[in-house]
Amino acid sequence: MCNFKFDYSLLNHFCVGSKTLAFIAKRNEAAIETYVTESIYELTGYTNEEIKKLQDNHYSLIYDEDSSEVKRSLIEFESNPHKNSLELIYRIVSKSGELVWIKDQVYLEREEEKIKLRKSSLLNISDVKQREAFLEAQNESLKELNSQKDKFISIISHDLRSPFTTLLGFSEILLNEEDVSEEERIEYLKYIYDASKTQLNLINCLLDWSRLQTGRIKVEPVRLNVKHVITTAIAPLTGDAIRKNIDVKVDIASDLSINADERLIGQAFVHLVSNAIKFTPEGKDVHISASRFKEGLVEIVIRDEGLGISEENQNKLFRIDQKFSLRGTSGEKGSGLGLTLVKEIIDKHNGQVWFYSQVSEGSEFHLTVPEAKNIILLVEDDLAARELFKKMIEQELNNFEVRFAANGYEAINVYRELLPTLVITDHDMPLMNGIQLVEAIQKKETGKSFPFIVLSANMNEDISKRYSKIGVDKLLSKPVEHALLIKSIKECLY
Repeated sequence: MCNFKFDYSLLNHFCVGSKTLAFIAKRNEAAIETYVTESIYELTGYTNEEIKKLQDNHYSLIYDEDSSEVKRSLIEFESNPHKNSLELIYRIVSKSGELVWIKDQVYLEREEEKIKLRKSSLLNISDVKQREAFLEAQNESLKELNSQKDKFISIISHDLRSPFTTLLGFSEILLNEEDVSEEERIEYLKYIYDASKTQLNLINCLLDWSRLQTGRIKVEPVRLNVKHVITTAIAPLTGDAIRKNIDVKVDIASDLSINADERLIGQAFVHLVSNAIKFTPEGKDVHISASRFKEGLVEIVIRDEGLGISEENQNKLFRIDQKFSLRGTSGEKGSGLGLTLVKEIIDKHNGQVWFYSQVSEGSEFHLTVPEAKNIILLVEDDLAARELFKKMIEQELNNFEVRFAANGYEAINVYRELLPTLVITDHDMPLMNGIQLVEAIQKKETGKSFPFIVLSANMNEDISKRYSKIGVDKLLSKPVEHALLIKSIKECLY
């Protein structure tokens, strides 16, 4: 018979440098002899000599949860004289305490029904197991999503059909019955109008949600003043608030800005404030506030003094597979999809939305949106003037950062990256003057209005008129007084 060490020492060369493969052999002769490749260290953190000293060699390292099953399998295997190979998959605890997945190919050599040699090829399959776990989690997530969408389609199918009962029923009465009184006719038309309005709202929410899900709506963040974007977005709701004698109170600092898509974020505010008005009784208040949350985020809170949401219904909010809609305090109807759309919009902005609610006391919805830093872009080719203006501004406006551009071309290149709150530019610059810079930025940012302050040592009536035509009326003559510059900045921003 071949010498044991000679047989298996060659395996050390085969396993040299391997971080995933090791080999163990044990011969049962007059004295038990064990051979372990040095690569066992890469799998377990133990040297081959340390493994030899363990009572059951590498099996001593098996994780407790897997130990009994491995032992049972080995006992059955060894007691079956017709079986000479076995594959085991289990976890071991490495010397550092880390769990390592092992595939163990066990081979037996028997002689006269006795086991003479046991060989184990050990393979680290932790990476494979991690991928399997990831794919399994993905699969479960997709199954759950598919189930949610099935429920969603069922809910939407019902909601899309149900208003037509009202629409067709009252339309038929108006078309076929000649003796309908004027009072009844107006009442029926009102039913038709309300049902049509509800249906249109549902369809709009559904389309926007679908487009966001599929990426057909591109989110284009720009710098937005929080107070301005909220008051502008909710202006169409003023009539609803007046009819219910509800005071919508806005408490937001004028210098707070966010990076957001103006149309989408405005839509989120409209849904939340519309709900607050809808579920608030007459004569009560709706409160809107905003403040800096964590680093880089602004928190907006919309609080009402309305009906509140019961605990059993709270987990239905923001979910596409759960239908939840209540009538407002004046009988107003909702689509039940508004909050789902709000969550999708906020998710697309890398923000979060959550709420607190108590029956009969009202609800409080919180959302976070990335903050836009308050940056003033100073376009000035004179280095000394740059430093002077920077010092003047940052002394008075400590929450603003001043960034520089040496000329108009550089300013255009950094404008989209910085999204400045305000641009202060010298008129008399080489290559591109102030008027050309303003026109270039306005052309790139079509439909948006941005504040500019223009400085010039040669200001005259002709230059003033040309700036006025392009919407710039903050023109200051050099040298600029400290107080006048700060006053002009504040007028532009606040």
